[in-house]
Amino acid sequence: MSGSEQKPRGSLLDAIRNKSVSTEIGSSLPRGLQVTTAYAWRFVVIAAAVGILIWLIIQLKLLVIPLLVAILITALLWPAFTWLIAHRVPRWLSIVIAVLGAVAVIGGLLWLAIWQISQQWGSVQARTGEAVGQFRQYLIDGPLHLTSAQIDAFLAQAGSFLQQQADSLWSGALAVGSTVGHVLTGVLLTLFILICILADGGGIWRWVVRLFPRPARENVDRASQAGWKTVINYARTQLLVATIDATGIALGAFLLGVPLAIPIGVLVFLGAFIPFVGAVVTGALAVFLALVYNGPWIALWMLVVVLAVQQLESHILQPLLMGSAVKVHPLAVVLVVAGGAMIAGIPGALFAVPLAAFINVVAVYLSHRHIDEQDGFGPADLIWSTVPRSRRNPA
Repeated sequence: MSGSEQKPRGSLLDAIRNKSVSTEIGSSLPRGLQVTTAYAWRFVVIAAAVGILIWLIIQLKLLVIPLLVAILITALLWPAFTWLIAHRVPRWLSIVIAVLGAVAVIGGLLWLAIWQISQQWGSVQARTGEAVGQFRQYLIDGPLHLTSAQIDAFLAQAGSFLQQQADSLWSGALAVGSTVGHVLTGVLLTLFILICILADGGGIWRWVVRLFPRPARENVDRASQAGWKTVINYARTQLLVATIDATGIALGAFLLGVPLAIPIGVLVFLGAFIPFVGAVVTGALAVFLALVYNGPWIALWMLVVVLAVQQLESHILQPLLMGSAVKVHPLAVVLVVAGGAMIAGIPGALFAVPLAAFINVVAVYLSHRHIDEQDGFGPADLIWSTVPRSRRNPA
C-alpha cells in the first residue's frame, strides 16, 4: 500500500483519537461548568447576532425610523380604521379618513401651539429677561456675593454642559437626519409606508411569514399577532395617558396664570409618548415658565401640579391601564428606555417600550408552545436540542 493511501487513514485515526480525548476531557469537567460553557457560547452567538442587527439598523436608519414611525402610527389608527371597515366603509375611503384625520389633529394642535406662542412670545421674552436680571443681581448682592465674572464663567460652563448633552442626545445612532432633506424624505416615506400598511397590511405580513420555514409559520404568525395586539393596546393606552397628562398640566397652568398653557399641553401630550424622559422635560419647562413669568410661589404651585399629574400617571394610570395593556414591569420600562436613549437617542427612547412589549409577548407566547410532533416540530427541526424531555414528549 502506497504512502498516499495510508495518509488519509492516519488522518482519520488522528481525528478519532482527538475526538475521544475531547470527549474524555468534556466528561471529566464538572456538570456546572459544562452547563455554564454551553450557555456562554450560545450567549456569545446571540450577542453577535444582535450586534450585527443593530449595526444594520444604524446603517439603514433613514429607512428603519420611518418604518417604525409608520408602524406606531398604524397602531394608533388601527382601532378607528378597523371600526370604519367593520361598518362597511370602503377601504380606500377608510384610509383617507384615518390619515387625513390624524394629520388634521396633529396639525391643528401644532398650529394652535404656534399661534399662541406668536401671540405671547414678546411678553414672555421680556419677563424672562427681567427675571434673569433680577436673579443675577440677587447672586451679586445676596449672601453668595458672586462677581459678574464668576456668574459669566458659571453660565458658560453650564451652557457648554447642556450643549454637550444635547449634541449627544440628538446625534444618537439613529438620529432622524442631519438635513432638512432627510427629514422631509423621512416624512414622505413614513406617509407612504403608513398608506401601504393600511391598504395591504395583511398581504405584506403573509409575505413576511412565508420567509420562515414551513413548520414555523403558524407559530410565528400567532406569536406576531399577539405582539401586534399588544402594540395596539400600548398605543391606545399611551394616547389616553398622554391626553390626561396634557389636560391636567395645561389646565393647572391656565388656572395659575402661567403663559403658553396650550403649547405646554401640546408638548406634554407629545412628550408623553417617550416614557419618563418626556414627562420630566415638559414638566420642567412648565415650572421654568412659571418661575420666570409669575415668580417663585406660582412656580412652586406649578411644580405641585406637575408632580400630582405625574404621580397620578405613575401610581394609577400606568398600573391600571399600561400594566394590563403592555404587561411589562416598570423596572423593565425604565431600563429599556434608558438603554434605547443611550443607543439611539430620542428615537431609541420613543420605540423602546413598544419594541420591548412586542418582543416580550412574542417570547412568552413561543415559550409556552409545546414543541412536539403535533406542532410540526421534531428534534431534527431544532437548532440545539436543549428542550427538556418533559417538553419534548409531554405526558
